[in-house]
Amino acid sequence: MANFIDRIAFWKHTDNLSGIGKGAVAGLLVIVLLIGGLGFYWSQAPSEFDVVAAAKARAEERGYLNNSKKLAVGYTTTNTLYEVVDTLLEKPGGFITNDIMPPGVFMDNMPAWEFGVLVQARDLARALRKEFSRSQSQSTEDVNLKVAEPQFNFDNKSWALPSSESEYQKGNDELLEYLDRLANKSESNAQFYARADNLRDWLSDVSTRLGSLSQRLSASVTKVRENTDLAGDPTARQSTETGSHTYVRTPWTKIDDVFYEARGASWALIHILKAIEVDFVFTLQDKNALVSLRQIIRELESTQATVWSPMILNGSGFGMLANHSLVMASYISRANAAIIDLRRLLEQG
Repeated sequence: MANFIDRIAFWKHTDNLSGIGKGAVAGLLVIVLLIGGLGFYWSQAPSEFDVVAAAKARAEERGYLNNSKKLAVGYTTTNTLYEVVDTLLEKPGGFITNDIMPPGVFMDNMPAWEFGVLVQARDLARALRKEFSRSQSQSTEDVNLKVAEPQFNFDNKSWALPSSESEYQKGNDELLEYLDRLANKSESNAQFYARADNLRDWLSDVSTRLGSLSQRLSASVTKVRENTDLAGDPTARQSTETGSHTYVRTPWTKIDDVFYEARGASWALIHILKAIEVDFVFTLQDKNALVSLRQIIRELESTQATVWSPMILNGSGFGMLANHSLVMASYISRANAAIIDLRRLLEQG
């Protein structure tokens, strides 16, 4: 009898353990689903915004929009930089690149997108400090921009002490002060010079960035690349000798990262170029170059089309499967070619 009772107790204990195990598995499954759902939500790129409407809303909020509703020259471009950085910090999930907890720590596409946006923000911040806000090479740097630019170049993977977000926010705070001074008619020491040479220099930086992205995207399939490093200059030399050609290919683990970095860079450039169209409208009209700028924007807008595949496909160039990287490279290359043409137009007297 005692033996029978012991067996019943053992079975009950086993059933309890089994119930606890099932509960733990169910709880773990719920956590995984929640983290996965949150990660999917965080991985959605932010929508585009109207750069003119955003600039006017900012000026009205700060009390600098007069009855004519005209913004100071440079206000739209500077505010667009502010909005681009603010989007990085305030989008769903915030800035994810430096996350050390799930789901951010497991995500790679959104951090790549963020890096693409950040590079364009850094380039524009440098142009603002070095070119747009200065009349000549001997002029003094703007007091706010010389602080803002280094803040945006802070390590994007710093989690704390200080965090990347706090440093980028400091840069945006300096931009806001510059915006206030720019809109204040009594602040003559805050300037934005919409000149062809300033625009041309910044476009040169944009062109080199897009050229690099195009090459990395094209390298999703193995390519033989001729060495053109010294082409066009018979007296040119380089520090280390290289072969006449090289085999290049982006590692398969990095293909989606390069794709989303290009997508992020294009997203930022679309907004910046739309702001440039507003602030440099007379310069562009004088060169009959407005249509060229709009064509660049149109090419970049094609890079933001919905990706219907659950993953970035990497088929061969003329194979049965699509190659998303080569499609993206095509749009980027065409935009870059249009930028080169625009720079030539701006060089003409």
